[in-house]
Amino acid sequence: MFFAYVIQSKINNSFYKGHCQDLETRLKQHNAGLTKSIKNGIPYSLVYYETFDNLDDAIKRERYFKTAAGRRYLKTKINVSD
Repeated sequence: MFFAYVIQSKINNSFYKGHCQDLETRLKQHNAGLTKSIKNGIPYSLVYYETFDNLDDAIKRERYFKTAAGRRYLKTKINVSD
């Protein structure tokens, strides 16, 4: 099983969109500072995710989340102000 997910910083409320195969482990990696680009926002909490049977679909959904249409979609699913 694969995931497309959105996490939110508890420090600056920024969002990060990604994909992975093990959601729990990936969140721990983010909060351990292993993703340099978002290290300054630690800690993060999971605010939204979707599951997929294959990696390609998870990657496509992550890319969609990063588009203007995807951000509008996420606003309807989670409390997103930006």
